[in-house]
Amino acid sequence: MNWYDGRLAAFDIETTGTDIESDRIVTAAVSIVGGGEDAVSRSWLVNPGVPIPAEATEVHKITNEMVLSDGIPAAEAVEEITAILAEALAGETPVIAFNGRFDLTILDREARRHGVLPLIDRVGGSDGLLVIDPYVLDKQVNRFRKGRRNLSQLCEAYNVPLDGAHDADADALGAARLAWRMGRTYPELGELDIFELHEEQIGWAMEQAESLERYFTEQGRPERVEGAWPVVPVGHPVAAEDRLAA
Repeated sequence: MNWYDGRLAAFDIETTGTDIESDRIVTAAVSIVGGGEDAVSRSWLVNPGVPIPAEATEVHKITNEMVLSDGIPAAEAVEEITAILAEALAGETPVIAFNGRFDLTILDREARRHGVLPLIDRVGGSDGLLVIDPYVLDKQVNRFRKGRRNLSQLCEAYNVPLDGAHDADADALGAARLAWRMGRTYPELGELDIFELHEEQIGWAMEQAESLERYFTEQGRPERVEGAWPVVPVGHPVAAEDRLAA
């Protein structure tokens, strides 16, 4: 059976901003789907412990009043999210995350911030991670796609339903559907062993970052672009955000 016909753990977060080192989770969703079994989904409204900027609320519609009234403590949410993803990975169910470098690194930093054992440590290090990132995949198979490459636009390009962009539940399922469609569409992706595909994405993500960095340099913007994937190691120098996926 191809990986895209098996069980998939779709993961998405919405945050206070785009800085992987300092911004916080405000909503999250994990949906275990596919494989001919019923979907199992969890979602969280999180009190991040810091004010949510107005520009972030404008994107995901989560207000300070909402998280203060109904949000659960960040440490509790991060523990639950991390435990569910670790359990999925222990069963060799891949995590599907669009622009996963952002979501998984934010989760990692939140865990460290709140004294929660990070996902990477629960699975025995980076070799225990198993991630599929439709953003990285599309940049590999459609290198010259014009326009922005965010989840909404790629779902539209692949004729994948996305009901309510910037809602964590909707975005998680959209990413899983997108990964499934790409696996079926491109044999060079769908026919790979899931572990091989994960390793290939590490190299592809690095090459993509180097290419974007060269482009920035040519445009007179000598900025460093993060190439580590799917989790940016602690202590990496601050890199320019690739906002093409935002």
